[in-house]
Amino acid sequence: MPPIALPHDAKAGPTKPEVRAVVGSKLALEPDDHFAEVGSCTGAITIEAAQRAGRVTAIERKPDRLETTEQNIAANEDAIQADIELRNAEAPEGLPDDADALFLGGSRNFEAVLDHAVDTEIDRVVMNVSRLEVAGRATEAFRERDLLEEVVQFQVSHGYELAGATSFDSDNPVYMLVGSATDETDDEVSR
Repeated sequence: MPPIALPHDAKAGPTKPEVRAVVGSKLALEPDDHFAEVGSCTGAITIEAAQRAGRVTAIERKPDRLETTEQNIAANEDAIQADIELRNAEAPEGLPDDADALFLGGSRNFEAVLDHAVDTEIDRVVMNVSRLEVAGRATEAFRERDLLEEVVQFQVSHGYELAGATSFDSDNPVYMLVGSATDETDDEVSR
């Protein structure tokens, strides 16, 4: 898929393209999926999910960030195939009961969001965390709810020229928690 346009920025900035690629692979969205996102911010994950899923529900608690999401969605309308619903709410309020996949881009109220994922049996749950302490708490929360399938830590570095050679600038590391609230034996297709 072609890169998405993000002409409007939010203070937090978008999830980096390389991280979005891994998120996309872990979510494995299909055209009939309903994808839910907590913390849409710039809409980067929302837009990429809307290129694959049939329906997208994005929750953002900050009105200015929700406006940024709306503006960036409008800038990518030709690449979007999903029906998108944006909700200004503090998760887990506003989360749909019929989502197939869930992405948590923020760590506020993540325990309650994970409880919702378990209660509604969301098949694929991915959470990105940038702070080590939160990653530890989130890992325990995934384990306590029997959601955890894997934890991935990765860091991307970008090359730049330095004195006629290539050096690297590193992005902050990302801790990604991946899990499911469904029984694997019930899955028709292994993802």
